[in-house]
Amino acid sequence: MKNPLLLPEIREFLNKNDIEGLKRVCAEGHPEVIADLLSALELDEIWRVLSKLDSDLRADIFSRFEEELQVNIADTLTIDELADLISDMPPDDRADFFNRLPESKRELILPAMAKAEREDIRKLSSYPEGSAGAVMTSDYAVLSPQITAEEAINRLRREAPDKETIYSAYVVDENRRLLGFVSLKDLILANPKTKIEDMMHQDVIFARVTDDQETAARKIQKYDLIALPVVNDNDALVGIITHDDAIDIITQENTEDLEKFMAIGGSHEAGVYLKTPAWVHFKNRAFWIVGLAALGLVSGAIIHSFQATLMNLLILALYMPMMADTGGNTGSQSATVVVRALALKEITPKDALRVLFKELKISLLLAAILGVLSWGKVMFISSSSEVPAGLSLGMVGFAIAIALSVQVITATLIGALLPLGAAKLKLDPAVVASPALTTVVDITGLLIYFFTAKLMLGV
Repeated sequence: MKNPLLLPEIREFLNKNDIEGLKRVCAEGHPEVIADLLSALELDEIWRVLSKLDSDLRADIFSRFEEELQVNIADTLTIDELADLISDMPPDDRADFFNRLPESKRELILPAMAKAEREDIRKLSSYPEGSAGAVMTSDYAVLSPQITAEEAINRLRREAPDKETIYSAYVVDENRRLLGFVSLKDLILANPKTKIEDMMHQDVIFARVTDDQETAARKIQKYDLIALPVVNDNDALVGIITHDDAIDIITQENTEDLEKFMAIGGSHEAGVYLKTPAWVHFKNRAFWIVGLAALGLVSGAIIHSFQATLMNLLILALYMPMMADTGGNTGSQSATVVVRALALKEITPKDALRVLFKELKISLLLAAILGVLSWGKVMFISSSSEVPAGLSLGMVGFAIAIALSVQVITATLIGALLPLGAAKLKLDPAVVASPALTTVVDITGLLIYFFTAKLMLGV
């Protein structure tokens, strides 16, 4: 949250070239708060402030700026200034920021960086987008199994300033194969002379570099981990994913699932609604909307083919919206819970029969309640309506109730089947389920409605 009272103070420090005042203000606040505050300044003012800070604090604050602001600031810097800034950033943030820069600038920056940082960027940038390797950091603490608890604490004390976290230290052999881990609490409570190999936890929860980032983040969530080690195909430790990164990943994935479920395309980034141009929003939404609108012509054709039925029993037209709404709502509920269960790995396409049987039981209960309510609605609202000779309002209400009940059952099963089928075909269930669901349920609902009326009422 920006504090407008501090902005004049910072500008006054800048005008007076009061370096100590700037350092004090930035050091006293949380880097996230300072980044939010500085983002209200002009680009040249932001860099004038950052350039006066210690390198670690400068990189920490810069890492917390929004992506667009980072790139804009980078455009104002010399290659040497940019190379120094990138070198001081946390490894995972450094690789992400580096990948957002134009290729021409990346080629100029790499030679200006130290070999260790250069190789680290190349390694982290080589992993596929969305994989555990792409979001991990190489700042982690490792220990040898042969050292004692006392030696381990002394080592961690020396390395702590340069590590993302030291609450868990990972035990590796000479080939960096992951053997186990020890927590800082374990080391503090242990006998100083106890060897690490005698106290380490060997049942390590880990991810592989090729695992999906959401799968890795869900492990951190499920097992309440501070960090998750990441290994390569040779079981060598290559990085860790921290809990704060896991929160960002889960937020991003939830945003993606929600937008896909509502038939919205694009990159699905969180927190960019106001920054995204209206034209981009239009392109992200138009494809499915236009396509499904065209497919909706089928519904019109069905109504047209049953024109005689409607003419003979006009009361049916009054309850068509109820059929469509009820079918859409029950189908959406079913699709939502199934898509979410698939996303959380609670179910797989192999569980299709179990899922359908469960949804069938649920739909039967819903159909019974909604059928009775719809019959009562017809009897109450249409009590003064005229019906053709040979029919009664009760018969019409019963036919509508039966049609609605069948619609609830079929819509619920369709809502479950679509995401399961998409998952079986290796498609995204969220993308397929919601956009197609409404149109399919509308079409099937109209067919059920008119065929039921024709069969039961003979119109």
